[in-house]
Amino acid sequence: MPKLSDAEIATLKAKLDPDTYAIAFEEGTERAFTHPLNAEKRGGTYHCRTCGEALFSSAAKYESGSGWPSFYDVLASDAVETKTDFKLIAPRTEIHCANCGAHLGHVFPDGPQPTGQRYCTNGTVLDFRPEGDDG
Repeated sequence: MPKLSDAEIATLKAKLDPDTYAIAFEEGTERAFTHPLNAEKRGGTYHCRTCGEALFSSAAKYESGSGWPSFYDVLASDAVETKTDFKLIAPRTEIHCANCGAHLGHVFPDGPQPTGQRYCTNGTVLDFRPEGDDG
């Protein structure tokens, strides 16, 4: 699913810390309840750490109890792409940044209304930008 060339991914491997690279491009995951963004409550936007694309709004973030930052909707309908993951017994739906292909986490049909979706993300591959932060 990566949308970057092998050379671009190699450049990112040299630039990103090993955990971020493993999650983004080797479809890894962080341990539950370990990332500070899980507890982030300020208003703002969550961006892809590898390419900077805006993915989620704090307005759609909620406490799912899963231990990972969770959102009931994406910022724009074309912000993420999905693929089926057969790594566990039951198939799951992976989410990837539509811009660069970085693995973000999974989406499950057990979230709150209005969408009923739970975009369960790895905080390691997100970059939070508080409201008023233009950077």
